[in-house]
Amino acid sequence: MTETFQRVTGFVRYAWFVVAYLVGVILWGAVVRATGSGAGCGNHWPMCNGEIIPRAEDIETLIEFSHRLTSGFSGILIIILVIWAFRLKPVRKFVRIMAVMSLVFVIIEGGIGAALVRLELVEDNASTLRSIAIALHLVNTLVLLGWSVLTAWGASQAKPICMMASARTIGLVIIGLLGFSVMSAMGAVTALGDTLLMSGVIGEETNYVDHILISLRAWHPILAIVVSGYLFVMGYLFLQEYDNERITSQLYAMFALVTLQIGMGILNIVLQAPVWMQVLHLLLADTLWILLVVLSANLMITQPEAKRKSSPVSDSQTVVATGD
Repeated sequence: MTETFQRVTGFVRYAWFVVAYLVGVILWGAVVRATGSGAGCGNHWPMCNGEIIPRAEDIETLIEFSHRLTSGFSGILIIILVIWAFRLKPVRKFVRIMAVMSLVFVIIEGGIGAALVRLELVEDNASTLRSIAIALHLVNTLVLLGWSVLTAWGASQAKPICMMASARTIGLVIIGLLGFSVMSAMGAVTALGDTLLMSGVIGEETNYVDHILISLRAWHPILAIVVSGYLFVMGYLFLQEYDNERITSQLYAMFALVTLQIGMGILNIVLQAPVWMQVLHLLLADTLWILLVVLSANLMITQPEAKRKSSPVSDSQTVVATGD
């Protein structure tokens, strides 16, 4: 029993390390975009400027090449995660599925990154296609991070996982996650617009037809207000429904992070989006996303003893997934 516990504990620690590493790669990717270093290796992929190990004569080449190395290593880490998940005893089907999904989406992540380089949707490219690609890239990144978080979360559960929830809970959670994803995708587009605006590639006088990035910059703060308001309402509803210390603490943590993120967004606008502020803003967004994924997973588990009061809606349970 002790040996089994140690193996599971080791896997959980490793899985959370993978999550932390992915966040680091995401933040470094933001530095690549904010510094205009996406073309540091030219339009070559997987090689850099036609070389396996390039001569880093420019800082942009060093930044882009280091990002490729760290991104590639994340794939290796997730392959190890999958192998370990399948060797984990006792068998945990949920963890295996989440680990495999992490691998699938890290491959997609690499494919999107390669497409950005090969299609030259980097550096000073201000096309609508780049805006779409950046938004899709961000959404895929969130999904990848979500699968990895669920892998670590699932392995840490002492009891077999039986994912069940009321239709009301499912709806509230899904809307919250989707809303956050859309808001974040628009945030990535806004950050791109800020970078190109500060570099002089596009200007405030540019009209909507020529550069959609100017028009879209206003939508992120609007969506941020709407989604933040929704998360506060959702959290309040769950506070009324659940009497569970873990869920309650996570809900209050969500309130704090949302409030902090709003303040950080305002400061980002006031300071005209410096690179360090963009990275910090993204770090808070990733932290909030991780919390939302863990909170959603906890809410989807049937915990009748945690309900403060029962109702026809809350007592009607719908099976979402079963595992382990």
